[in-house]
Amino acid sequence: MTATTTASEAGTRSADDRWYPANPAQKGLWVLDRVEQLRRTTLIPTVVRFTGPVDAPRLAAAVQWVLDRHPALRSRFRLDPERKRVEYRTDLEPARAGVIDAAAEGWTEAELPELVDVLCYAPFDLAAEAPARAELIVLGPEDVRLVLTVHHIVCDGWSHSLILREVEQVYRALARGVDPALPVPPHPGEVTVGPGTEELAERLPDVLERLAGAPLEVDFPFRRPVPAGADPDLDGGTLAIDLDEELTGALLDTAAAAGCTPFALGVALLTGTLAGIGTQRDFVIAFGWPGRDDPAIADVVGMFMNTAMLRVTLDGDRTTWGELLAGARIGAMEAFIDADVPLDAVTAGLKPERTVIWPPLSAVLVNLNESPRDLDLGHGVVGRLLPLDRLPMKYDLALFVRVDDTPRGRRLQLSVDFTRALFDATDIRRLLDAMRHNAALIAHSLEEPVTVAATPAVDLDDPAARLELVRSLWQEVLKLDSVGDDVNFFEAGGDSLLVVMLVERLIQTTGRALKTMDLFRAGTVRGHAELLATAGSPAGSGAAGSRDRLLGAARAAAAAR
Repeated sequence: MTATTTASEAGTRSADDRWYPANPAQKGLWVLDRVEQLRRTTLIPTVVRFTGPVDAPRLAAAVQWVLDRHPALRSRFRLDPERKRVEYRTDLEPARAGVIDAAAEGWTEAELPELVDVLCYAPFDLAAEAPARAELIVLGPEDVRLVLTVHHIVCDGWSHSLILREVEQVYRALARGVDPALPVPPHPGEVTVGPGTEELAERLPDVLERLAGAPLEVDFPFRRPVPAGADPDLDGGTLAIDLDEELTGALLDTAAAAGCTPFALGVALLTGTLAGIGTQRDFVIAFGWPGRDDPAIADVVGMFMNTAMLRVTLDGDRTTWGELLAGARIGAMEAFIDADVPLDAVTAGLKPERTVIWPPLSAVLVNLNESPRDLDLGHGVVGRLLPLDRLPMKYDLALFVRVDDTPRGRRLQLSVDFTRALFDATDIRRLLDAMRHNAALIAHSLEEPVTVAATPAVDLDDPAARLELVRSLWQEVLKLDSVGDDVNFFEAGGDSLLVVMLVERLIQTTGRALKTMDLFRAGTVRGHAELLATAGSPAGSGAAGSRDRLLGAARAAAAAR
């Protein structure tokens, strides 16, 4: 990395030297921005609601500070036809952070969603305007919305988090009346990410060999067909589940013992669940590599992310959850070794006949969600990221894995972004319920075969579905063709050992916590179905988990006394 060039130094460079070549990821995004129906997918919109005694002018100054200081946010792009390259310069004016007084300017509550939508999704003219916009919408003395939209061509996920954290830092510094004193960031044009031409020629064959023969489509049994020749409807939705602290602790401990990160765990959960409800046993999944291996570029806003491909293969129907975790770990390690090999090069080698611009390979993504939950501006001012009303989808389906620390322990969230034209929300909810069920199996039953254990998900919020599930498990355990919903378990031929077996099958199938004594007391199909409606996730198992629970109970009892 060499010395950076700031806007004030641009006058010392020749006109040609002011233009930097775009990197491979930026070239791909520049192409996507030229396709009208894909332009919204190249934007990264963020809406933050600040509550408390927020100083709107100070917040606008903090946002402006961040927009001013990063060269990437001042970029203008062009195509050089002679050199056949996309290039950019950063010596022009940054975007201006605006302030909208909603009441004074006549914006009604009903009109605000439209205002926010326009600010989030209006496309940029990359040749003529800065690829970022920011507006503060003041709704009251303690209610301010920041709508910040940055083009993906100059901002990846890492940069997005960095921008928000810098807004937080600068506001707090300005509130104290001191200079924010942030270091001058390196210029993104002076940062080299990814292999050079000769190194790429050496490494690309290994990537192609690793992915050779794999199906590049992911088979979803519940995916809707798309009419041939139809323009894609990219409107997306999001659904999520949270695993409680006890299940999360047991699950992450089991994954860590197998050498799996939360990311690899998410890959195993998704591919194992899809294998359980379908026939596919070989998967190629996309993921975003942040391109920040060098600590020197940790504070650079730019687009350095590359999309890499990870392969996971099951051995027919014999693979256990433990073996799948190991396979996901190995697949992730192999993929990360070559994660900086440009996606275009991999696509050209695997699928030269592709008929779509994006996605060129797998339409399914798995990533960690590391965006900040809240921004703390001090003095009781807190900013919380709001969900977006619209979600333009670049992938058919994307799974995001998030681990948060809570006062009671770690908590795992699995969220799925999905294309509404391809998937029904009910099917995505069932997929997430099946993943919750499989999370409990990984935590407690690693030796279970993936495709045997991963029974179709049951909507446990549906009373009829709960009854049918409990009825079927009674029939399985009691070896009966039919049972009545109000017959006592012992009158139907059960005994104490069979009750324990039933408890185990219910926990395995639903991922819900159930106590044997409760099943004794609620001794009918209907009673057991009602228990499922209120049961939580199972607690962790093993000596360490038991010790932690005992110590926790002792502390709680001591505090109560």
